[in-house]
Amino acid sequence: MGQEVRFDALRAKHAEIENILTEEERRPAPDFQFVHELKRKKLKIKDELTRSVVS
Repeated sequence: MGQEVRFDALRAKHAEIENILTEEERRPAPDFQFVHELKRKKLKIKDELTRSVVS
C-alpha cells in the first residue's frame, strides 16, 4: 500500500508541474530557465514513476 501512495503522490506532483509549465509557456515572455528547470523536475518524476511501475 505504501508504494501505491507514493505513486499517487508522484503522479500528482507531475501533473502540478505540468500545469505550472503550461502557464509559464503561455506567458508573453516566459522565463526559459524556469521552463528548463520545470522540465527537468518533470522528467525526474517520470523516471521515478517508471521505476516504481517496473519494480
